[in-house]
Amino acid sequence: MKIVRIKENSLLAKIAAAKMRSDKVAIVFGSNIHLHNTTKDEFLNDKEWVCHELKHIEQFKQNGSVVFVFKYLIDWMKKGYYNNKFEVEARKSEKDVTLLEKFSII
Repeated sequence: MKIVRIKENSLLAKIAAAKMRSDKVAIVFGSNIHLHNTTKDEFLNDKEWVCHELKHIEQFKQNGSVVFVFKYLIDWMKKGYYNNKFEVEARKSEKDVTLLEKFSII
């Protein structure tokens, strides 16, 4: 079981929130979920949001950190955030509760 860490009040997530013009943000880097303007408890109570971010952790693992970030940014530049293939896949995984069994969130 892979360990996932959650970081509240993350500067990385704050920067992402500003870039995306979003109030609440969770952003994954490696096996860490960075939160902005939301608490760990609030995040964990939203299973669809958790599954979405866990899918991104799987994507990191499948591609490797450097390759994933590169592919993600290229696809974002080509198709925009919403149509980015990694975001499409993560949205499709929001009801996949089997993701919750693959990770130990601390």
